[in-house]
Amino acid sequence: MTEIPEEGQAAALRAVAEAGKRRADLLEQAEKILTEEIKPRAIEAARAGAGRNRIRELARVGPQVLYRWLEDEGLPVREKRPKGSTTE
Repeated sequence: MTEIPEEGQAAALRAVAEAGKRRADLLEQAEKILTEEIKPRAIEAARAGAGRNRIRELARVGPQVLYRWLEDEGLPVREKRPKGSTTE
C-alpha cells in the first residue's frame, strides 16, 4: 500500500501540534511558578536584607527582572549605569 504524501504531512503536523501544546503548557506552568512563588519570595528575601546577586542566582532570573520586581514593590534600586561607563 502506498502512502499518500498528505498522510505523512498530517502525521508530522500532529506531532508538531502535540509538542507545541506540551511546550505551551510547560511555559504556562513556569510563568505561574515565577509570578506566584519565586517573585514574592525574592521580594521577601530582599526585604530581609539578602544580597541581590544571591537572590538572582537562586531565583535564576536576570537583573532586569529582579530590579523591576523590587522597584514595583517600592524597594530602593540603584540607577542604571550609562552604557560604556566604568568606575575607577
